[in-house]
Amino acid sequence: MNWTYNGEEITHISQFPKNTYGFIYRITHLPSDKSYIGKKVLLHHRKVKVTKKDLLMYEGVKGRKPTHKRVTKESDWKTYYGSNKILLELSNTESPENFERHIIKLTPNKKLHTYYETQYQFMYQVLEKPDKFFNDNILGKFFTKDLASQ
Repeated sequence: MNWTYNGEEITHISQFPKNTYGFIYRITHLPSDKSYIGKKVLLHHRKVKVTKKDLLMYEGVKGRKPTHKRVTKESDWKTYYGSNKILLELSNTESPENFERHIIKLTPNKKLHTYYETQYQFMYQVLEKPDKFFNDNILGKFFTKDLASQ
């Protein structure tokens, strides 16, 4: 099952608007009608050591040679089924047709990425409704078990 956004199926990174950092998503397991709300980044940036081949470009250039370079790579967003252990176990054992993957909101930067994930988790009351959501914490700070004890 592919991602859907505003009723349109998303299959390639070029379908996202420019300057999209990531997205907030809702994955629903259809047989149990339970959902998971999370966030996913579209591109990963890594810092890698410069190779000898790269250093040849700087031959004859005055000044200090760089020791690292930034490499950008597309994330695994196409095949991603969340980070929840129970949901991952279900996605490995069951057919992809048993899941719906919806993009709720596109985010432009890292700060708003976390903000909107938290906003939607509180808005949908993921901790108060453990029978409807797989989420068991928000920001690693608020937990379902803490609410159950009240």
